[in-house]
Amino acid sequence: MHKAPADAQADGCTQWAIRCGETYRHALAASYAVSRDGERLGLPKDLSGPSEHGPGPAFRHVAAVVAGNALEFYDFLAFSFFALQIGRAFFPSHDPAVSLLATLAVFGAGFIPRPFGAWFFGWIGDRRGRKPAMLLSFSLMGLALAGTTLTPGYHRIGLAAPILICLFRLIQGFALGGEVGPSTAFLLEASPAARRGLVVSAQLWSQSATNIIGGVVGLAIGAALGPAVMDSWGWRLGFAVGLVILPLGLILRRSLPETLEAPRGEEPEAQTGGPSFWRVAWLGGAMLTSATIVTYVLIYLTTYAQDSLGLSKTIAFEATTAIGVAALIACPVADWLSDRIGRKPVMIAAAAPLMLAAIPVFWLMVHHRGATTLIVGSAALRILGAVAATPALVTVAEAIGRRSRAIGLGLIYALAITLFGGSTQFVVAWLIKTTHDPVVPGWYVAAATAVGLAAMLAFPETAPIKRTGKAAAD
Repeated sequence: MHKAPADAQADGCTQWAIRCGETYRHALAASYAVSRDGERLGLPKDLSGPSEHGPGPAFRHVAAVVAGNALEFYDFLAFSFFALQIGRAFFPSHDPAVSLLATLAVFGAGFIPRPFGAWFFGWIGDRRGRKPAMLLSFSLMGLALAGTTLTPGYHRIGLAAPILICLFRLIQGFALGGEVGPSTAFLLEASPAARRGLVVSAQLWSQSATNIIGGVVGLAIGAALGPAVMDSWGWRLGFAVGLVILPLGLILRRSLPETLEAPRGEEPEAQTGGPSFWRVAWLGGAMLTSATIVTYVLIYLTTYAQDSLGLSKTIAFEATTAIGVAALIACPVADWLSDRIGRKPVMIAAAAPLMLAAIPVFWLMVHHRGATTLIVGSAALRILGAVAATPALVTVAEAIGRRSRAIGLGLIYALAITLFGGSTQFVVAWLIKTTHDPVVPGWYVAAATAVGLAAMLAFPETAPIKRTGKAAAD
């Protein structure tokens, strides 16, 4: 299997993303040898994967989705990484808590248009193809990113500054709402049944990589410029990183093949005997809601460490990096296991201890404040959260037929995080301010995980190995 020709010319960040993905190479290479008819697994043929008689999508195409997805989520989450600095620039107030809450409210507002983006780009993905949907959403994200990077602060253009930032957040949310459905559908359809979990884990793996990139960028900018410059304009450099890489992401995605049409005209709509769409929507939505709340609480730790624990920016960004590394390791391991022993055992084995550990871990962070408790505690929670969440995404995607996969998965995911994930950081900050209890995030994580665990127990198993009682031959 050949590497992408553009790898040698790629800039540092994208080279890094692709090199991280090299751990998948041998597993993916073996994956593409699985028979196209999928009958050894007893699966419908629209989920059979590439033919052993054809090469299937190359590794560089999986890398293109990974790199593009990572860049899009980096652009979106950078707003959270630099929440304090953005608050001072666009929402100045005598009370720092009010400024922070205003920023987090705008961050949450970016989730409102995500279901509309999921519907719009999902429709394109299911009717016109996965590739055009991914290219269009990525381009729109670039427009919003440029606006966020270049908009002057409140002290220069007054009320127009926060209005423009809100507008660009809405555009970003709309674009990102259309990313998950088509890109996950592409990865699912590009992979054979026996390795589907491992390949689709690249979706959450790439999102996890944004934590590492954000942490590294934040540390580098803070160390090079200092607190004063960071608050003044240095935070804009964090967004500029994504803006510089945007053209390369477009080039990589233009090389993607199309996976909308099933191989050789085989086109069943859904798994025979599978769950109804509404059952998938309710239970899948609960699982993804739980995963999203956990993820965004941990993303908020960059701000939480500084605002609630009084720790330095350096320690806060070190924790962000640790969270990304933890998920980067946990995601492929979780789905590798789920391909072999089933999705449900892996999800449940991680969700149960996460529910029990969340409150004690945050209690330790508060009562033993320091780099060690913050970094180790947040990394431990992230590992458990990633192991529970990654198979959940595969489970929902497997339960939806090809011709409605992009819009169905996109809407379930977008509605879950719009209703709950988008409000997570604002709610947590408000609860901390209202109750004066910095352990509140632990309670929030525990409650969300309990709901997700109940849904995991009720959702039917979708892993091929469990549906047939045997694995596909390598």
